Amino acid sequence: MDLEIYEHLNPNIFLFVERKDTPDWKLEKRQSGFHELYFLVGGKSVYHVNEEIISAQAGDIVYIPGGSVRYAYTISHSPMHAYVFNFHWLSDNHVSLPFELLMKNKITDELAGCLKEMSHIWTKQKPFYRIRVRSQFLLILYQLFNLNFQNSQIHEDSRVKKIMDYVSEHYSENLDLDVMARLTHLHPVYLGKLFKKKTGTTFKEYLNRVRVGHAEKLLLAGGFTVSEVAEKCGFSDISYFSKVFKKTKGCSPSFVSKKL
Repeated sequence: MDLEIYEHLNPNIFLFVERKDTPDWKLEKRQSGFHELYFLVGGKSVYHVNEEIISAQAGDIVYIPGGSVRYAYTISHSPMHAYVFNFHWLSDNHVSLPFELLMKNKITDELAGCLKEMSHIWTKQKPFYRIRVRSQFLLILYQLFNLNFQNSQIHEDSRVKKIMDYVSEHYSENLDLDVMARLTHLHPVYLGKLFKKKTGTTFKEYLNRVRVGHAEKLLLAGGFTVSEVAEKCGFSDISYFSKVFKKTKGCSPSFVSKKL
């Protein structure tokens, strides 16, 4: 990736909104002359971008490059809640960011904090707020570049990949950094720093996202109570499970269960 071409881009953010959609929300089909970023913190939505169909949910980021033909709609039983940026470059607007259309589970705690701060800046509109808007947006872009670059390097560290593979198979078990340290023959403190450096998230955050993802599938499938789902996905504390689920998906596990 030639990163230098992105370091001199100057963004003009002409729209930023925290969108809490109604069940019938949709984005009309048209060719967009600007770039769009959707940070989903709740609900689900479907995007058609240049004939490619992508489904996004809480925790995901959608990037629609300028010039794309796109339309979108939310899932009626789980309306989208998202932070949305519309922007173009003040020069070289044809340059697209080197991101996938759909970036799964990329909203870290740091990014969530940046988005909330952006909402505060945009809403207050104090003198020179546009300078702060640009600087905050560039900070968000920096984090996205960092996350994507780090994730592209994961395969170069077999220890991190080994942990991720292990979690995908054993997420319901009692896992922590001590267990992972024994698995990789590393000190827990060093491993925690290594995992954060390579993935952009802590081991605990990553484990919770995997568990919540499986929990949502079980809830949607039906046949289990919220307590049973929590236990099957590695949560021994039902209140903690509900807290993590809501933070990750934007709604409570009981809300998902009642939608059946």
